Amino acid sequence: MLTNDKEIRDLKHDIATEVCRLAWAGNLTAEAREMIVFRVSPGPKPEYRCCVYKEREIVRERIRLAAGRNADVTNDTTNVVQVIRPACDDCPTSTYSVTDSCRFCLGKACLNSCRFGAIGKGERGMRIDPEKCRECGLCAKACPYGAIIHLERPCKKVCPADAISWDEYGFCNIDDSKCIHCGHCIHTCPFGAIGSKIFLVPVIEAIKAGKRVIAMCAPASEGQFGKEIGMAALRAALKKVGFADMVEVGLGGDMTALYEAKEWIEAKKEGRKMTTSCCPAFISMLRHQFPKLYEENKSATVSPMVAVSRYLKSLDPDCVTVFIGPCIAKKGETLNASIVDNADYAITFGEMTSLLESRGVELTPVAEDYQESSIHGKRFASSGGVGSAVLEAMKELGEDPSGVSLLRCAGGAECKKALVMLKAGRLQEDFIEGMICPGGCVGGPSSRKAEPELNKARAELLAKADGRQILENLKRYPMDRFSMYRDGHLDGAE
Repeated sequence: MLTNDKEIRDLKHDIATEVCRLAWAGNLTAEAREMIVFRVSPGPKPEYRCCVYKEREIVRERIRLAAGRNADVTNDTTNVVQVIRPACDDCPTSTYSVTDSCRFCLGKACLNSCRFGAIGKGERGMRIDPEKCRECGLCAKACPYGAIIHLERPCKKVCPADAISWDEYGFCNIDDSKCIHCGHCIHTCPFGAIGSKIFLVPVIEAIKAGKRVIAMCAPASEGQFGKEIGMAALRAALKKVGFADMVEVGLGGDMTALYEAKEWIEAKKEGRKMTTSCCPAFISMLRHQFPKLYEENKSATVSPMVAVSRYLKSLDPDCVTVFIGPCIAKKGETLNASIVDNADYAITFGEMTSLLESRGVELTPVAEDYQESSIHGKRFASSGGVGSAVLEAMKELGEDPSGVSLLRCAGGAECKKALVMLKAGRLQEDFIEGMICPGGCVGGPSSRKAEPELNKARAELLAKADGRQILENLKRYPMDRFSMYRDGHLDGAE
């Protein structure tokens, strides 16, 4: 989901980098943070806001988010997605508005079409009373000049969970009980008024404390930084920063594909429909909006991120695992205390580049190769990749997947439609592959490149992967030492 909010992304990157530098130096004091504020907004004239005082307060809240704290010190929310209230500005509270194209015509078709008394005469044209408007849209359809337009807040428009509203002052509110942490609202806000907590400071502190901190790079990583920067280059750069090692999460894709294949085989025999378990935003949508389906139809297998974290912690229980990818919802998944041996932290690609820059490390091509995943695990990042990998695993297990019907959903609307059909008993397919981001994980909110450029670079990198199969690859790993199920039970355990 590469967007054109370059100035906002640059500001966020700059602040995160400075916070990292302070963390490395052990100097994340109030005075040092305030120096960042005045460096970003020196005054006396504002750079991008109405006044320098508002501008500085926005920077302060961004610094708090960059340090893993709540943006508003008075807010006790645990949500990773948060509103920077001083930045929330100038969005219309009424979604239907009369423009200057209104001719104040004699017919008054708009007025006559309104059933709620929301339209009246203004000084030079018709006007809509936002207190009475019920947003039915009949006035816009009736106007012969098309003078009434539908304005919807960008954040609310893209939210697939209907979690966004606003208070009497027009400030955006996020309903924590509905939010699925997809992060779509973050980059669609033209004022940069929505952000997410950043967990770089505890990662730095763990490295400084001498802990074995291991990075886990998402399958979507390949292609994000061009065709020359593959998993080996990412691994080399992260080691320079201080990570003990890096493991590609495509390996977890292989693990998840195998165990979901076992579930699908049994579900098919029982005539039971199932959903995939990889996308945390999709799982949150299930839990919030379709609780019965969450209990009865969700795969019990953990996500690839959790699978790799459990594998690493089975080898070293004291290691710290850090997921790196394009996903905001992964941050929410790491905070789920019910998941045993979960990843400790999740950071985005943009946050990773801030971490690298804070230590003067650049991403450069390397000569050596690195691969721990089959090509099927690597393709988990794209829409259809999860389902295809599971079908491949079924085939490798000796089952014929030809009779299995799969519905691939990418995007919140597609996912919700499929789940509504499943709830109503009208879903024709056997299984649902659910990904909240359009195009899959590669289209996540923190994607680094536009889709055509990303896909081209990604194709070149994936073409270099060897042809190992899923089961063949997993024979290299101690799968009996950790659980692949959400409740933590081992295969064969009662």
